[in-house]
Order: sequence, then C-alpha cells, then structure tokens
Amino acid sequence: MDNPEGSRTRVACIDPVETMKLTVTEGIAINCKIMRQIIPLSETARAIIFGSILGDGSLKVHRTYVNARFSFRHSEKQKSYFDWKVKQLNEISSQNNSWRQTKDGRDGWGKIKWRYQSLALPALTELYKLTHPHGKFLIRRKWLNLLTPLSLAIWWQDDGSIIANGRKGVICTDGFTKPGVTLLQKYLKVVWQIETTVAPKNRQRPDQVRLWLNSSEQLQSLLRIILPHLAVEKMIPKFILLYHNHQLQQRWISEVAALSKFSLEIVQQYYELKKAKWKNYKEQSSENDIVQSV
Repeated sequence: MDNPEGSRTRVACIDPVETMKLTVTEGIAINCKIMRQIIPLSETARAIIFGSILGDGSLKVHRTYVNARFSFRHSEKQKSYFDWKVKQLNEISSQNNSWRQTKDGRDGWGKIKWRYQSLALPALTELYKLTHPHGKFLIRRKWLNLLTPLSLAIWWQDDGSIIANGRKGVICTDGFTKPGVTLLQKYLKVVWQIETTVAPKNRQRPDQVRLWLNSSEQLQSLLRIILPHLAVEKMIPKFILLYHNHQLQQRWISEVAALSKFSLEIVQQYYELKKAKWKNYKEQSSENDIVQSV
C-alpha cells in the first residue's frame, strides 16, 4: 500500500472475535499480514514495541526530527531482560543504542537504569501515528487488535506482578486514563477471555487505576498464553504462583516448565528462591493474604 510521507496510516484490521469463522490465532495472523504490507517491520519487533508501549517503552518524535524513535528503560536487576529485548531489535538499532543511567542522571528516576533508543525510522513513525493520533498516546482497539501473545508477554514482564497470597496478579497502568484502562479490560475479556477488575492503585491515589487479576484461575489463564514467550531466566519469578498445597504447587511448577523453554530443575530453583523471599509465606499454614510483588 502506498503511504505518502506525512499522510495518516490507515490500518484496516479485523477484530479476531467479530466472526465465529476465525479463531483468535487466525485473526492475529491476518492482522500481522496486513501490517507487514503497510509497515516493514518483523513480527517480533512489532510485538515487542506494542507490548512495551503498554509497559516501560514509548514511541516519540523528538524535536527537529521527522521520524519517530522507540525507547525503553529497565532497572539494573532486569539487565538480562533488557539485553534480550535489545537483541531482538537489531533491525531498528544503531551500534550505540543503549547506555547506563546513574542515580544522579536527570532521567535516572532515582536509581540505576538501562536505556535503549532506536534509530529514527519511517516504519516507527507509522506505528507512532497509529498509537498517537494528534500526537498524544491513545489506547484504541484499532491497534490493540494487533497485539500477539508475545506482546502480552512483554506487557506482563514490564508491568505485571504476582501479589497478595502469591496467586493473584496486577498490571500497573498508572499512567493511563480510566477509559483507556477500561478499554484494556474489555479487550482482554473479549479477545483472550481474561477477566480483570479496574480499581484504584490505593486509597491515597484513587485517580490511578490498575488491572487486577483477582483469582488464580484468571492469572493462570493469562500466564498460559504468554509462558511460551518467556525467554529470560531471571524473569521466571513473574510466572511462579505460590500454593500452600504441595500437589498444586508441583503441578504449577511442572506446567511452567512444560510451557516455557526452561527445565523443571531451573523452575524449581526459582520457586525455592521466591518462597524464601516471601517471608510471611508458610507452605502448610492457613490462608493469610499478604501484599508483596515480585
């Protein structure tokens, strides 16, 4: 499709659940094919970018530049995850694409972080136009329909946490408007059959709302979709639920190993580390919810 420079990209995507003739997977495949014809980016790069702009990434057209750049930041403890992301984005990267921000840096957020920034490219400008109508980020089904399981995996690893008693979850959406978060909730329900609740971060900040997965069943459903895309060993704790029942615990550990590329022994090791970290967690104790994220 022709798209003269400066014109608005028109993406005629289908909704994967608007017709019973298509499965979610088939609908996503068709949407990705449409995107390949319009925007010359690999499916992996697009998936990471879409997932990241819901999480720790952004698309931006900097002053004096015509085209957009993609950037993201992660903490020092997530360096291996940061490095994996950077490696997947070779097609949009220069040689000097990342650097370490110290505590004293203007953009350091008070602690050491690693930052990546892409080249300024026309393909990224097209994604920017799609996700930033009138120059402002806006959550819309028009581009949510382009998310893949890898996109969801990136979003969860960026901003998702297992909380409470180790069997519930939350996705931080503090920077989004409530209508935007409500649209994300509807999208997860309609397309992926994931039930979430939109509720404030806490009583002190009722204006900041998050997506809460209030049952282990819903959390498991999400994790089963994205576990095949778990690529970094140190991110395993974000996928480990904690159970008081030994049989249920071992069943979930086995499922994590089976769905991911990691061995049962490695997953077991991270389970032991996570269990030790949760000081108030006791394997055979009665229900006693605690609030602690991974």
